[in-house]
Amino acid sequence: MSMSFLIRLTETLLVACVGGILFSWLTLPLPWMLGPLTAVMLYQAVVQRSLTWIPMIKNVGLIVLGISFGLYYTFDTLMQTLPYLPVYIVITLLLILFAITMSYMVTKWVQVDPASSIFGSIPGGLTEMVIVSQSFHANQAFVTVFQTIRLVIVLFTVPFLIIFLFSSGAESVQTQLPQGDAGAASIHYLWFILPLIGAFRFGHLLPAGIMIFPLIITIILNISPALLSSVPEILFLGAQLAIGTSLGRSIAIKDVVSAGRFSMIYAMIAILLIAFSFLTGWFMSQVTSMDMATAILSAAPGGVIEMVLTAGMVDADPAIVTSLQLTRILLILLLVPLGLKWYFTKILKIEPIKTN
Repeated sequence: MSMSFLIRLTETLLVACVGGILFSWLTLPLPWMLGPLTAVMLYQAVVQRSLTWIPMIKNVGLIVLGISFGLYYTFDTLMQTLPYLPVYIVITLLLILFAITMSYMVTKWVQVDPASSIFGSIPGGLTEMVIVSQSFHANQAFVTVFQTIRLVIVLFTVPFLIIFLFSSGAESVQTQLPQGDAGAASIHYLWFILPLIGAFRFGHLLPAGIMIFPLIITIILNISPALLSSVPEILFLGAQLAIGTSLGRSIAIKDVVSAGRFSMIYAMIAILLIAFSFLTGWFMSQVTSMDMATAILSAAPGGVIEMVLTAGMVDADPAIVTSLQLTRILLILLLVPLGLKWYFTKILKIEPIKTN
């Protein structure tokens, strides 16, 4: 590794870090993913050259995210959500189908390819959908912009609506997302060798498999008697930076400008998606013992942290909201790539990109 390469790599890291710090200071959503992405993309446009990056860093970031998401699932949260899973799976599938239908329909009237439109609208998490969309020839700039539009609209409407509808005026309670055993001895980090093996051995079998397999293996470990340590926050943020930087290198400004032309259309899809999720949440509260605030927040199209914090403010159940929101993301990560792989290959004749 030459000195010039290290200097160029350091340049990329500095640009990415500046983006993350700026987005954090501005309290924008997903600052350590969107910040580096935006900074790298704009910097490349200004200097008129590609920045240096190592593909393996992005893969390590994906593995870290898979492990981090898997740690949310514990045996206790699994037991809490089991009674609601049948109904929740049904309404989640309906929500996914609604998003796919709406996003596919608009491609008949606007110049956006089906893969970019669908992955830009599905409520499965911005990072996850951008990653999965790479395997289907989707335009990553479009997916990122459309998902950001959805995320911003959700974050600025759902909490306010829920607080307005369900707040009793009581003080908000402290909520905390479930994690691994933060006090566990460092030897327990050895368990994470198994997700690493799963990622590198089987990651090529599924779209975004390098993240999905560590996620599944970590869930299995976390609900077993094994003691897992929590992922350090600096590593979690570093994983987002690695992915954001990699995506920023692959997105051209002209693509972002092109996606912006369709922002109102995808904003409307996001609003319709929120309305549909409220309807399915109301339905779940009618057919189960779950209160309406918890049901609506569980059905709302993300983000997880904001929905959980809102649950604490309106006396909903943060643990249930966390578990069900993550269950939906898991369902989307497992089912949507496979379902869309069949649809794109059999119906649209688009072959997914094979990843190593």
